[in-house]
Amino acid sequence: MYRYDSYDQKIVDERVAQFRDQTRRYLAGELTDDEFRPLRLQNGLYIQRHAPMLRVAVPYGLLSTRQVRKLAHIARSYDKGYTHITTRQNFQFNWPSLEAVPEILAELASVEMHAIQTSGACIRNITSDPFAGVAGDEYIDPRPWCEVLRQWSTFHPEFAFLPRKFKIAVNGARQDRAVIQCHDIGLELKRNEAGEIGFRVLVGGGMGRTPIIGEEISDFVPWQHIITYNEAILRVYNRHGRRDNLYKARIKILVKALGIAEFKRQVEAEWAFTRGGPSTLTEAEVTRVGAHFTTPAYASLPSEDAGYAQQRAANAAFAAWTKRNVLAHKVPGYAIVVVSLKDPKRAPGDVTDSQLERVADLADAYSFGEIRATHEQNLVLADVKQSDLFAVWEQLRSANLATPTFGLLTDIICCPGGDFCSLANAKSIPIANAIQARFEDLDYLYDIGDIELNISGCMNSCGHHHVGHIGILGVDKNGEEWYQVSLGGSQGNQTSIGKVIGRSFAAHEMPDVISKIITVYQAERQEGERFIETVRRTGLDPFKLGVYGEAAVKERKQNA
Repeated sequence: MYRYDSYDQKIVDERVAQFRDQTRRYLAGELTDDEFRPLRLQNGLYIQRHAPMLRVAVPYGLLSTRQVRKLAHIARSYDKGYTHITTRQNFQFNWPSLEAVPEILAELASVEMHAIQTSGACIRNITSDPFAGVAGDEYIDPRPWCEVLRQWSTFHPEFAFLPRKFKIAVNGARQDRAVIQCHDIGLELKRNEAGEIGFRVLVGGGMGRTPIIGEEISDFVPWQHIITYNEAILRVYNRHGRRDNLYKARIKILVKALGIAEFKRQVEAEWAFTRGGPSTLTEAEVTRVGAHFTTPAYASLPSEDAGYAQQRAANAAFAAWTKRNVLAHKVPGYAIVVVSLKDPKRAPGDVTDSQLERVADLADAYSFGEIRATHEQNLVLADVKQSDLFAVWEQLRSANLATPTFGLLTDIICCPGGDFCSLANAKSIPIANAIQARFEDLDYLYDIGDIELNISGCMNSCGHHHVGHIGILGVDKNGEEWYQVSLGGSQGNQTSIGKVIGRSFAAHEMPDVISKIITVYQAERQEGERFIETVRRTGLDPFKLGVYGEAAVKERKQNA
């Protein structure tokens, strides 16, 4: 894990002092709302429906137990005893007072954390695979490269006021777990035929009002030049990106307007001036950063622990949890544990101060003192011995953190929606909770298998509804909250954008709508077929018929 050096710490401490004075001046009436707005956004502070919201940066989702305990302390001391994990692997506090925010930032700085560039028209938090460094299908560990990009992008003066926010994701495994095809820049680590490390570069992906799958702009950029190549992309975007229309300001709109061939031509022309320049990476610099991501002191263990196998056989509840929430590790005798934050009584991704402290205790005892946050809004203990899994499960279960549904229908991705966000058209959390309550039967969930259900409260798509196998979008109809349903979205190697099935639904209808969709899937699926595979094979018509009925489908076709 990367540790601050004296320069990092000084920069963050000075930013805290600066914002403390800016807040004082605002509260004293010396700064107007318009003057204070860009200052607070540069420090991750939003004004939501009921209170300020502070978004804390968690670069590529990696946390130490010291940092997690600090987050728990902040939740308890300055908020309402909980925090929320976002789909960018960050943490949010929904209820801090404005007066307390400088103190919170000072607390964060004491454990090498901050809220810089978690908002505003700048390069946002670099995201990556939550299983980086431990997944069996990994080609190249992306974490050192994420840290290189984080250091490059933080406080970069040229890219502090882009046309719109800018998001970068990095993946280094056979399976894309970072959704790189839906980012402004998606980077896939790879080796060429000579065994040299480089990046396949995608550009112009994104969700929001205009969901677009990113296009390949280069199949191989040598690692030495990845910063200069990214700079070339950003300069073309900064020069030509729309600043007159907020809805057309993202790079995806520019790429589509120019076409990928012309956009690439301009990037290559820009790159010709900077390739080999001061931003070229050296082996010494990559080695310096990479030294922070050393291999833990793994024990030499058998690939299958005998006691672990016996515990699974003797305890059905434990076996169910291991089937869904325990994943294969690249080191024999170890496992990856997904800590579920999908309690139907809370918002997906919410975690209390006491739960955070419990997870920190478990990480110290069983997982080398490290915790990861995922874009699916869960936590991960990445290095647990198989022989310790039963003890970890018992403690997670006592803290209500062992819901055995990772990857199933009720492992819902959900934005805060209208309960908190001033941009939302509709509430998201009650819809998620109602669906979770409807599908609480674990045997039924296991029978229907892997299904990704994502919910967003508005077109900004913070809940990634476009790439959910089932996507739900909150919409406003004459001041009332309604919900639009799409099917066929997916993340990963076969990323796709879902298609809307028809008219929207009232909130109370949503559990029934999802039930009907699942009923159609059960009737249509072939042996061993997952939900997304059935949707791709059959198309949407059987699901439309199952949800709306024959008469409604005919009427819709007649009116089309």
